[in-house]
Amino acid sequence: MVWENSWQGPFGEYVGYFDCLIGDRRSAVTFREIVRGIIAAGSAICQRIAAQSAVLMRAKDGAQRVIRFVRQESTQRSRVDAEALVARLRERGLAQLSEAENGEVWLILDLCDLRKPYARRMEALMKVRDLKGDLVPGYRTVNVLAVTPGRRGLLYHRLFSSTAEEFVSEPAEVQRALGTTSAALAGLKERLVVSWIVDRGLDDVAVWRSIWEQGEHVVCRVQHTERRVAYPDGAGGWQVGTIEQARGSLERMAVARTRLEVRVGAQRRPKRQEVTVELRAGPVRLSYESHVRREGCGEMVEKTLWLVEARLMKTDLAPWLLLTDWPVTDAASALRIFQMYRQRWAVEDSFKFTKECVGWEQVQLLDLEAVRTMVALAWVAAGFLYELGVTLEWPEVELLARLGGWAARADCRPGKTVIARGLQRLFDLSTTQAFLDAYRAEHGALPPRIAALLGQPPPTHQL
Repeated sequence: MVWENSWQGPFGEYVGYFDCLIGDRRSAVTFREIVRGIIAAGSAICQRIAAQSAVLMRAKDGAQRVIRFVRQESTQRSRVDAEALVARLRERGLAQLSEAENGEVWLILDLCDLRKPYARRMEALMKVRDLKGDLVPGYRTVNVLAVTPGRRGLLYHRLFSSTAEEFVSEPAEVQRALGTTSAALAGLKERLVVSWIVDRGLDDVAVWRSIWEQGEHVVCRVQHTERRVAYPDGAGGWQVGTIEQARGSLERMAVARTRLEVRVGAQRRPKRQEVTVELRAGPVRLSYESHVRREGCGEMVEKTLWLVEARLMKTDLAPWLLLTDWPVTDAASALRIFQMYRQRWAVEDSFKFTKECVGWEQVQLLDLEAVRTMVALAWVAAGFLYELGVTLEWPEVELLARLGGWAARADCRPGKTVIARGLQRLFDLSTTQAFLDAYRAEHGALPPRIAALLGQPPPTHQL
């Protein structure tokens, strides 16, 4: 069902994509106002969302209307839970990927914490790590972001807790993400080669095994340097040892320049700057049991992989160790693997953006399913900002960037944060105007001092 949409332009088209989930006009209006309110407020707090909406602000209790929506108390004819919202985001992401011209898509899988250090009554809280490494209450999320040149889309998101009744294990949550995403990409695999890019927390043979069984590739940063592998012995044969020992057999492949936030030489503080990276690589052989972390008996499998070491010169950072099934035999292939892992940082940028600009960690709901729905709505809001920032050719994007404080320069594109800030200012303007119009309609005029502050003449009867 498609509802008459008073929103015009890119935002109206974007939120209209979710109309198929909604069964009545009131819920459709509430959904759009919540997404708008999340962007305008930069927060997932229901009261702040309502305060940024001219529609919800006129309601008797706009915050309660938001709460009833995310708790699905007022949406009996709609399907707007977290699973349905993410599925719709995935469909939109797949549509974006289908327009990609090149034959490759990179899937960045990562686990991210939603920290609620002062929460006590929220349902199914578990322990997660804060930025200092201390344990605090919160939840975990598993997310998959698809990246191609000029395209980016969320293909999977799920918030979970180890204390929830349906929880099995964190590895099971990861396997669910792998399987769901791969199945969704089935129609595109004929022309798109799929590579998963994962960080040290997923240095796990069971993860790699599932990816390979799906006919896909992997690039993983190594955490377990004690893992046993076979590597060249220098005399034409192979010897068995650890990944740490295999580093001695790597050959120098390339030198690259990249921009990272690091401390170089005698610098007192890290800053974003160009650094030199030396790349070494060599083959290794991994033997693993095909049914690891599965029921039943499997078989031993041997897989040839490549170990890539990236040394950040003149810094005190430890070398990056990357393990991949892509052959790394020359400078070009070594640089490609390094660039793929660097792209994994796009997911960190996405999490930072989602937390800061749409405030998903600020969610204050007691029910676990409501928390999941609100965080999914935050991803819906973030998805609009991702799409809006694809190109500066849209005059709307340049205007929003300027409202957000961006100064036009040929060598500097506005980021999502700047665009979000500009959109917030624009939404603030429309909300303020709607509130002032409603006040005039009810009282006949604005209070004289407010009118004077706005540069408007006072009401005639007060002259």
